[in-house]
Amino acid sequence: MAAPDGTVADGPFPEIKAVLGGFPVVEVPSREDALEWAARIAAACRCAQEVREIMPESAG
Repeated sequence: MAAPDGTVADGPFPEIKAVLGGFPVVEVPSREDALEWAARIAAACRCAQEVREIMPESAG
């Protein structure tokens, strides 16, 4: 998860009372790149970001 200040940490979202929908999808070559983008997005929108792999490469 990337915090609004751009720092990256493991763990769940903090408890919040209001939720706004939406999510960015970013295609990058590695998890490290994904975390860097999450930090940038978190800083830009001032909200925490969760990183999930949604289309892993096939093992074949």
